Amino acid sequence: MTEEALEKENIAIAKAYKELLKVSYTTLSTEDKKLIRSAFDVAIDAHKNQRRKSGEAYIFHPIAVAKIVAQQIGLDGTSIAAALLHDVVEDSEDYSITDIENLFGETVAKIVNGLTKISSLKKDMDVSLQAENFRKMLLTLNDDVRVIIIKIADRLHNMQTMGSMRDDKQVKIASETLYIYAPLAHRIGLYNIKSELEDLGLKYTEPEVYNDILHKIKESKEEQDKYIEDFSEVIKNSLDKELLDYTIKGRPKSIYSIRRKMQNQGVSFDEVYDKFAVRIVYKSDPENEKFLAWKIYSIVTDHFRPNPTRLRDWLSSPKSTGYEALHITVMGPRGRWVEVQIRSERMNEIAEKGYAAHYKYKQKGEKEDSLESWINRLQEALESADTNAVDFVEQFKLNLYSKEIFVFTPTGELKSLPKGATALDFAFSIHTQVGMKTRGAKVNGKLVPLSHVLHSGDQVNILTSDSAKPNSNWLDYATTARARSKIKTALKEDRKLIGEEGKEILKRKLKQLKITLNENSINELVNFFNLKTSLDLFYRVGIGTIDNTMLKNYAASRSNALMSFLKNKISRKPTIRKEDLDKDEVTAKYDSLVFGREEEKLDYKLSTCCNPIPGDLVFGFLTIKDGIKVHKRNCPNALSLQSNYAYRIMPARWIDSSQQEFMVQIMLSGIDHIGLVNDITNIISEDMHVDMRSISFETNDGLFSGKINVVVKNNNIIKKLLHKLKKINGIDKVTRV
Repeated sequence: MTEEALEKENIAIAKAYKELLKVSYTTLSTEDKKLIRSAFDVAIDAHKNQRRKSGEAYIFHPIAVAKIVAQQIGLDGTSIAAALLHDVVEDSEDYSITDIENLFGETVAKIVNGLTKISSLKKDMDVSLQAENFRKMLLTLNDDVRVIIIKIADRLHNMQTMGSMRDDKQVKIASETLYIYAPLAHRIGLYNIKSELEDLGLKYTEPEVYNDILHKIKESKEEQDKYIEDFSEVIKNSLDKELLDYTIKGRPKSIYSIRRKMQNQGVSFDEVYDKFAVRIVYKSDPENEKFLAWKIYSIVTDHFRPNPTRLRDWLSSPKSTGYEALHITVMGPRGRWVEVQIRSERMNEIAEKGYAAHYKYKQKGEKEDSLESWINRLQEALESADTNAVDFVEQFKLNLYSKEIFVFTPTGELKSLPKGATALDFAFSIHTQVGMKTRGAKVNGKLVPLSHVLHSGDQVNILTSDSAKPNSNWLDYATTARARSKIKTALKEDRKLIGEEGKEILKRKLKQLKITLNENSINELVNFFNLKTSLDLFYRVGIGTIDNTMLKNYAASRSNALMSFLKNKISRKPTIRKEDLDKDEVTAKYDSLVFGREEEKLDYKLSTCCNPIPGDLVFGFLTIKDGIKVHKRNCPNALSLQSNYAYRIMPARWIDSSQQEFMVQIMLSGIDHIGLVNDITNIISEDMHVDMRSISFETNDGLFSGKINVVVKNNNIIKKLLHKLKKINGIDKVTRV
């Protein structure tokens, strides 16, 4: 770099640092500023020879992360210093954790150490590196929640500056973000950051979809602003009459949430009605906050009819993130549903800053903060470290995005549980021992099965018995991570005890057959009974499913091993399994799929979860038993695979696929009229020259639904066909299954 360029860069670094101090949400004391300055100096020194992929000085990254922590999340001086230092120990040999502790004190060192632990991957190929990494990260939650918050800020900045990376790297990082970081941000109450992470995740995992929705949002912005203005006009007079100090703003829904609505409801962009929400934020003293919220609610509903099923009252029962607000959906001008969010300035700050604002407003003597109690509950799920890392992360995710319900204990205490929680989950949420001894449950005074799904407002009474204990069916009834991990641990313990008894029984029985129980005979037995581990063997002997006759058969086969081996060799016919047949057909038919950067042709199977066809965007996934499985990029399992097993993902693409043919199913629905079926078949056969294999239609009270199986060569033909079918008069929806 030239001296002039270096000078420019140094000025930019100094400017970025000054801005960091200026935008801080908390008021920084002189001590804070000194601490941040020292952290900045150490970070400059540690990263002096480093540059990012884009070519800019590395120090811009820690400053940007610190800025997100200071401004968007609103943490204190200690956290800002820790954010500046978050990569120092990992990237520089000049500084150790001990040095950081000596320079900045124990708290900063603890946070930096937590962030460094997250980054140092365990090189163990048996389990997913990424899941192991997530597990480590979640374990640091108990050290200091700020570790996770700074990690989320770090991920946000990485996502914002990912343009210069390789495509496969972008997809891997974006998948991880959607898989775990966005749900974590949601759980900690950082809703703005969650939305930005989701949108950026979609931008790199499904760029076409992202750009299409972004373009349509920009196109409809003017019309949307006009609509919000019309809406506000109607209620402004009434709000002003009450002398309220308020602002009304329209907030577009995130691209990701619009995409999710389009997918869940099977609708197009234009059919998504609530693409934006109207937010009314009012000034209030603490005493009148709730009163004013309900006053504004009554003014809005005087003018616009509310949807009674869509009232969300988080004033009386705030979310476990501390979020408070009233949400109502009303029929706005021109017959459109509009979501209206009513919040005081304090509630708005908590909604935007989450954890940090909660602390700013926390009153002395207030009960334990809900985020802390969530972390304490989580601690229990984290304690059973013997679960496989991927299961652990999947289990943990169950509790991240879950919407909440509020139920009552018999004494009238309010408990928050994830939506979909059952009576058994409730039992474990009270106490592990209550869960373990559960015999039954009463909901609103009526006896219900343990699998009964609870709803907000239910009063639940758990019936216990000393003789009750978990059985494997309980895993079908439990949905929360806490309940599931406790049940699994109990079942494992039970299995171990039975296994220990089984081992003794096996030793005795083998002795009678003149066989010694040793490593060799255990391996033979495991193979003979087609089991996986010695514990499986001992457990089966313990519960009696491997009995004397079966052991005698083993003894006979052992003494006659050579004869059996020869017999098998001569008489065994090769059996052709259906899967092998399918595989051969697949390999012969679809060898126009190539893998990796060298574009090799390899054996593979098409996954049944998403049924890819030529022209679809796909990737290969190296399975342990089935070789390469090919999935569509937008397969429901893609995020989990790309996030947990990035090292097993292979780039794949279809090359010339003009000679193969594939079966595709199309679903149609709409308003029935005479000649409709004729119109449809004409387009398929006459216009598009596509071969139909089967067709079925049924009509019900003037509405019809139909299924057509067609044979096509690639997805361009399907796209054209769907486009033409949509234009037929009376057809409402056309989708490829």
